[in-house]
Amino acid sequence: MTAALPPAPDPMPAKARAILEAAAALFIAQGYGAVSMDAVARRAGVSKATLYAHFGAKDRLFAAIIQEACLAMRGEQPEQAPAGASLFDALLPMATRWLAFLLRERSLGMFRVVVAEGARFPELARAFHENGPRATREWLTAWLAAQAARGLVQVPDPALAADQCLALLRTELFLEATLGLRETPDEATIAASAAAAMRTFCRAHGAPA
Repeated sequence: MTAALPPAPDPMPAKARAILEAAAALFIAQGYGAVSMDAVARRAGVSKATLYAHFGAKDRLFAAIIQEACLAMRGEQPEQAPAGASLFDALLPMATRWLAFLLRERSLGMFRVVVAEGARFPELARAFHENGPRATREWLTAWLAAQAARGLVQVPDPALAADQCLALLRTELFLEATLGLRETPDEATIAASAAAAMRTFCRAHGAPA
């Protein structure tokens, strides 16, 4: 039997990782405006100088939390769908992973912070949008354009198609979870919701589902 490969090394320094974890916990518990960089440094067990050396400012710290989480959400997806796979088969694992990510308590907590305080702190809203939704939309736009070039899907406007694809994942399931009206759905419920969304998307764009 082949031995399991060791996990890939974490490219982020341990102190930076500790800072992100501490900051995320504080933002969710107390809100963006109420959390100081001093409080983050104390929670992470680092000096304030170390904190600023890694992230520079509170909005950059928040941006780093969102960026790191969204990179993990997108995963190591290749630029092209696997040979022989339909668009649905290629999209479904991504969509399931993305929806599960959106429904995590930490993801919901960070989203609630942005909704509650984004109007008062434009840098917060900007950091979230640029490093989360917009970055994911841009990645999916390029991915869909690549699949269209191969004839797997008809998307005259890949950016609009990416918007539609992502919007289909935010159903009543997401709304109820955001509002705290239901517990985190189980894996089967998430998978079924993602599959329904991707079937709708594929049918709308001339791809088998």
